[in-house]
Parts: sequence; structure tokens; C-alpha cells
Amino acid sequence: MKKTELAKTVVNRLKEKYPSAQCALRYEGDPWRLLVMGRLSAQCTDARVNVVCPALFEAYPDAAHMAKADPGDVGKYIFSCGLYNSKARDLVGMSARITDVYGGKVPDNMKDLLTLPGVGRKIANLILGDIYGKPAIVADTHCIRIAARLGMCGEGKPLSPEKTEKELSAVVEPDEQADLCHRLVMFGREVCSARSPRCDGCILSDVCENRLDTASK
Repeated sequence: MKKTELAKTVVNRLKEKYPSAQCALRYEGDPWRLLVMGRLSAQCTDARVNVVCPALFEAYPDAAHMAKADPGDVGKYIFSCGLYNSKARDLVGMSARITDVYGGKVPDNMKDLLTLPGVGRKIANLILGDIYGKPAIVADTHCIRIAARLGMCGEGKPLSPEKTEKELSAVVEPDEQADLCHRLVMFGREVCSARSPRCDGCILSDVCENRLDTASK
């Protein structure tokens, strides 16, 4: 099966299984909050970020407030997310740049998003897809692993985030890209885990190039 055909099959089946494709981060529709939570999610679970952020956002409700904050004080709120010192510096730095350079608005293009401290392509694509409705592949660990396992990219072996993004962008329809990434996260957590994928009965087992033989016989 060609990769474009495989991608279409994966998109359609996951859309049927997960009709509501939602980001696991509870950002309440606020672009800046999603940016902050995206940075905090690095090497941290979305569940932990969701627990930590209500108090953080009560103390710093927007970019203007965060821009004036002492990173040491911010770090106290996000300690349990790990890497809190660097994350706190980035949150203050990105908020200051948004306030001073972009008039308080989170940028709507990759070039400007990548100028924000702590923002790489994964977070930038999350903003572009979820906030601005643009084609965007969020190449997180679930996306990288599952796309390779299914044979959508990487010839069965996980690629770098940027290569995964490039290859999936070439085979997934633009208006399906952002939602597919959210569905891959849900699919990865429920069915296609890294260590013990539930291949028996999986809705994609017949098109998966790397399903477990013991589970598919």
C-alpha cells in the first residue's frame, strides 16, 4: 500500500474511533496558555501539567503578567513538572517577547514562533494547528513512534521529529494533520503503547507493517 493510501486509511479509521480530536492540555482556548503548557509538557505528562497550571495561571493570568515575573517565583509553581529552572526562564522570556514584540498576541507563523524562548517546531506546530487551524504535524513521541510502526514514515524505524514532520506532511491531507496527531496520542495511550501494543483486535492491524506477529496470528 502506498504511503498516501495508508495515511488516508489511518486518518479515516482513527477519525471514526476518536471523532472528537482534542488536545489533552486544558488551555481553555487561550493561545498563550497553550504555549505555556506546551513548554511545561517537555519531559512531563500532560496530566501533571493540567494539575500544575490552574495555580500558575491564577498567579500569572496572561503574558503581560508573566513577562514581569521573577523566574525563581515562577519555578515554585512548576517544580513538579521537572526542569523547572529552565522552563521558568523560558516562560518569562517568551511572555516578554510576546508582550514587547508581538503586542501581546501569540504569533501565527512558524518563523516568529521559533523566536520565542523554549519554543521548537513541536510546540510551534501545536499552536499553528490548534489555535490558527493551519496544517501542522505535532511530532511528539506518540506520533513519531506510531507513524513509524504503521509504516507511514521512516521505513518502520522512528525518525527525528523534524523528519517525521516532513514525511507525514507529504502524505497526510493538510486539513487532517493537526487532528490526526491528537488521535495518535489517544490511540497510543489506549492501544498502541510502546512496550505492549494491543495488536489483537486493533483497528489498524491489517495495514500495520510492524504489528506483533504473536498478536496477529
